[in-house]
Amino acid sequence: MNYLIPANSKKSLLILSAFTPFDLILFGGGLLATFLLLLIFNPTNVWFAIIDLIPAIVTGFLVLPIPNYHNTRILLREVYRYFTNRQKFIWKGWCVKDEFGEEKQVHK
Repeated sequence: MNYLIPANSKKSLLILSAFTPFDLILFGGGLLATFLLLLIFNPTNVWFAIIDLIPAIVTGFLVLPIPNYHNTRILLREVYRYFTNRQKFIWKGWCVKDEFGEEKQVHK
């Protein structure tokens, strides 16, 4: 019983094929914090404007989609886990060989 699952099969579960609800909440919180900072601290020069924009820039960077990972936040989480937990990840992905070590026949 071998099944072929397309690589993008889980994208249909995401909002706009890229974001989870947590990603949008995180980015929305960053935008809200930026808006509040802009209202509270009226930027009079470029440096204050940059400081006010930091929450939106940071959360935007965290939810930025990247290849082979969901987004930058997931990549940073995996790097942190790798260096703080065990040093070897055991992974079995889709491959040409089945569980018995025999190569599958590919029909063209």
